[in-house]
Amino acid sequence: MIVTTAGRTNDQMIRIALRVALDLELPYIERNKKSIGLLQTQYKKDVLVIGKDRIEWYVSGTSEPVFFHPNSAAFRAKRWLSGEVEPFLQATTLMEGMSFLDCTLGLASDSIMASLATGPTGKVTGIEANKLLAYIVSTGLQTWKIQNEETEQSMRRIEVVQGDHLDILQTLPDDFYDVVYFDPMFERQIEESTGILSIRNIAHYGDLNGITVEEAKRVARKRVVLKDHWQSERFERFGLSRIVRKSSKFHYGFWEKKT
Repeated sequence: MIVTTAGRTNDQMIRIALRVALDLELPYIERNKKSIGLLQTQYKKDVLVIGKDRIEWYVSGTSEPVFFHPNSAAFRAKRWLSGEVEPFLQATTLMEGMSFLDCTLGLASDSIMASLATGPTGKVTGIEANKLLAYIVSTGLQTWKIQNEETEQSMRRIEVVQGDHLDILQTLPDDFYDVVYFDPMFERQIEESTGILSIRNIAHYGDLNGITVEEAKRVARKRVVLKDHWQSERFERFGLSRIVRKSSKFHYGFWEKKT
């Protein structure tokens, strides 16, 4: 991979690009008005572009970049703050001051909602397996500007950890997070789901296994929650109570720790 700047660059972008290249131990290449396609062909590598407001990752052979954006979380937050029901928060039962571990962070949409619900006294951690995506999302959560200050502050509070979720779960004490959450790539693709199209080529596709779920149950103080396709067999496989959503292509399943 190489790091460069947007087509219309300036000294600030160059400084940021040099810092990102240093952080990620990648070569910095001057843009020199070359197109992304030409850079991909010339260097035969992915291209990371530092722009005015965001970092864009152009995977080799593709023309649409991966980048952080609050995306659906901003709309979900607005609706929830106005009093509408939020299915994710119903499934997780998150409240002010609770702690939440998102084992499949992706673009952090659900973690933003979790941070909004748990508030300044809560704790939200997101695990992302892909090193570069973790860097892009972590940077975006700390720098992206949004009109609603409460939602923006919820983004700033999220801690991003890069690594394999099973490896990280195994290092955690019993009952360490109130809720442990999984939103793996669906076994069956939902064609209408546009929110994750940009990361489909770089997402981690390792199947969720019983060892991981058992570790999650150990680490969870209250609940383990899974979001999956409505036809998925994972709910039954892992002993999760399914929350049926008749009008949705995905359901939630949960396991409650007995106290």
